[in-house]
Amino acid sequence: MSEVVKDEYSTDYQAGQDNITPLGLDLHKSVFFITAILIIVFVVGTLMFPDISKSLLNGAKTGAIEHFDWLFLISGNIFVIFCLALIVLPVGKIRLGGDDAKPEFSNISWFAMLFAAGMGIGLMFWSVAEPVAYYTDWYGTPLNVAANSPEGAKLAMGATMYHWGLHPWAIYAVVALSLAFFAFNKGMPLTLRSAFFPIFGDRVWGWIGDVIDIIAVLATIFGLATSLGFGAQQAASGLHYLFDISNGISTQMIIIAGVTTVALISVLRGLDGGVKTLSNINMGLAAALLLFVLVAGPTLEIFSTMWTTASSYVGNIVPLSNPFGREDESWFHGWTVFYWAWWISWSPFVGMFIARVSKGRTVREFVTAVLLIPTLITVVWMSTFGGSALAQIQSGIGSLATDGLGEVSLAMFQMLENIPFTAITSFLGIVLVLVFFVTSSDSGSLVIDSITAGGKLDAPTAQRVFWAVMEGAIAAALIFGGGADALTTLQAGAVSAGLPFTIILLVMCYGLMKGLYNEKALMDAGMK
Repeated sequence: MSEVVKDEYSTDYQAGQDNITPLGLDLHKSVFFITAILIIVFVVGTLMFPDISKSLLNGAKTGAIEHFDWLFLISGNIFVIFCLALIVLPVGKIRLGGDDAKPEFSNISWFAMLFAAGMGIGLMFWSVAEPVAYYTDWYGTPLNVAANSPEGAKLAMGATMYHWGLHPWAIYAVVALSLAFFAFNKGMPLTLRSAFFPIFGDRVWGWIGDVIDIIAVLATIFGLATSLGFGAQQAASGLHYLFDISNGISTQMIIIAGVTTVALISVLRGLDGGVKTLSNINMGLAAALLLFVLVAGPTLEIFSTMWTTASSYVGNIVPLSNPFGREDESWFHGWTVFYWAWWISWSPFVGMFIARVSKGRTVREFVTAVLLIPTLITVVWMSTFGGSALAQIQSGIGSLATDGLGEVSLAMFQMLENIPFTAITSFLGIVLVLVFFVTSSDSGSLVIDSITAGGKLDAPTAQRVFWAVMEGAIAAALIFGGGADALTTLQAGAVSAGLPFTIILLVMCYGLMKGLYNEKALMDAGMK
């Protein structure tokens, strides 16, 4: 007699059953209020006791990076191998939402949204600064390669790609696929706790799940507020550099207010008319800037750099991924391990948003789009902007060549000043930075609202408005009260959260694989 196959992950839990509904809202009674209290305590404490907060959180960040570097890198490698395996394994045929599910968005809009939420703003900030930093030994060099040398230029591009390629996207893919599978195929709420049902069973609907969701909300809102604050500083620096507008706190406050206002309009327009529209605008503007620099810049060198970047990335991925016996410890800790902790701390936000917009895709289609396509696009982007900057330095052209890398937020503008129509391209760069932040704010509000509403996808719009305002208010309060030091302190807190989330993601891989193979068995038995 054939073995009876059971659905091991069925549950009677309904999203929002633990909610309260005051004043027409829809709030998870534990997650929302505990999170709100912790946010207020954290922000007030950081502003009242800046030195103590900075010391504690920077100490936690340093301890996590220096003592658990091996865990971050080994885990990152596991996530990449795990995702690549999903592409070729039989479970890759499983469709998120069931066999009859249809994608909610076109391929172009879907890709634009996941890319904009994932790291669009980071590519604007670091595509010039990072390879220049490695090439000129601004803060160490990867694998101790000689600075300002042909070998240093190749490895600068390869190491930059390493930080923005397969590994970060694999981190996002693990979280996104876990949440999408358990929400759309098993009918669980779209919150982080659902991914742990294979481990804890129905206990995830209790205090264990509350703790998981609260940590996810805190990591998300603090990460977004930090990025918004630093983005405001970058945009203000760009305006000062281009138009001699003051880049002081007043300008930064105006930028934050403007970004938050546009984000609120996007929130009120909904997912289809808000995030999707902004993401499409983002990709259009980014493509226009990319093509212009490609044509107006050193075109032949850029195309050559694409091959150099890809080959250096592939050729050095193993030594760059090795946590043991490293001789480039200061660079390794200051860049790679920091990046891995930062990506992991962002994974609840980016992963949940990608899950929200990915219903109807097969596992194979999902992982290919989230993992491989962004990596290929990033090779082109980094080679165009970073390659142009390195070509200028090697030819002795511009301030990057004469003065070196000074203020990181100005690196993009310093590169663009040596290309025709500098004012137009630089202003377009500022607009892109701001629109990317609006997209992140809106998608972040969507994610936080879903978690604090117990996993509901249709919570009242007023709640998303509240979280969008909170992100801007936190960034503004920290800049006004403590400036860059306060933002750095908040960033240290977010990075420190990457350590426990690393363990959470490893457990998530195990639970996801169990769930996928159970689903495959049900399909083979004709029960799905």
